[in-house]
Amino acid sequence: MQFLSKSLFIIICILLTISTSRAAGVICKAGKDTLYVGKFKSQFTTVQSAIDAIPENNDQWIKIKISPGFYTEQVSIPANKPCVVLEGNSSRTTKITYNAHQRTDTSATFSSFAENIVAKGITFENSYNIAEGLNLRQKQVDFGAAKSWDSPALAQALAARIYGDKSAFFGCGFVGVQDTLWDVQGRHFFSRCYIEGAVDFIFGNGQSVYERCVVNYTGGLIFPGESVAGYITAQARESSNETTGFIFRRGIVTGSGQAYLGRAYRPYSRVLFFNTWFSPVVTSPGWDAWNFQGQESNLVYGEIGCEGPGSDTSKRVSWEKKFGPRDQQSANQQFSTSLFINQDGWLTNLPQ
Repeated sequence: MQFLSKSLFIIICILLTISTSRAAGVICKAGKDTLYVGKFKSQFTTVQSAIDAIPENNDQWIKIKISPGFYTEQVSIPANKPCVVLEGNSSRTTKITYNAHQRTDTSATFSSFAENIVAKGITFENSYNIAEGLNLRQKQVDFGAAKSWDSPALAQALAARIYGDKSAFFGCGFVGVQDTLWDVQGRHFFSRCYIEGAVDFIFGNGQSVYERCVVNYTGGLIFPGESVAGYITAQARESSNETTGFIFRRGIVTGSGQAYLGRAYRPYSRVLFFNTWFSPVVTSPGWDAWNFQGQESNLVYGEIGCEGPGSDTSKRVSWEKKFGPRDQQSANQQFSTSLFINQDGWLTNLPQ
């Protein structure tokens, strides 16, 4: 008993240390500074130059207002520049775009390493493959070809990669083909965002909530005539002890072609959809164990309260998690935004 009590005490201390460390993090104070980015008559003509002007180890909220326009550049917020708000006019009128490709660690149009980063009303796009796919589709429509046109050569081409804890995106767009959004690590919140892609286009090991987001699978446009289903998510949870996972709530999954909701990028992959509307784009099996066949019991994939023509679970893989009424209530609570990512109230304290 004495050994058990001591062990329990040590475990509690470790958990409290981890919790306190995460909760403390960088605490941003109210700030008044606003930097302006625009093509004409602004302080800065590029988004990156405005970020470069922020002092290192900043502890006050600094807003960067970005005028409508297309900004062709790679943008990176380093870890020593937290407390930044990027505010565009809207995701339709304010776009940061680039076409780097081949590697996940160098191709992202937007990279964020700092804690406490907020983005509003901006589209982050990696244009590689997008034009090629649409041009290919147009040729097939015009000339009635059936797989006589070569598909564009795919490559890892990220629109965004998010490392920093406490990162939030409101009304933003993430547009690409392969590996569009690398949700790497940390707690992230995506609200009313648009996410587009064709291959593993939401991936990583973040602890994230996607609230009222539109997920648009474009495999049918990029690879017209091909019957192979693509993958929407590739979540990378490594063990049952990790608190990570992707939680989708009250959104829409739509697109062209057929797609799995997710495939296991790591052995304890976790993805849950709550009250989401599924178009026919969702393939009947729903999920793919990928390289972890025989270990499906470790995967946490499930759908609760979902609707739409793609929500029929009668032909889903047998190992998808099933939730009875009581389980649904428990899951809704466990994976709520407040308990899953907002334990220390960081979302509540974001600047307006």
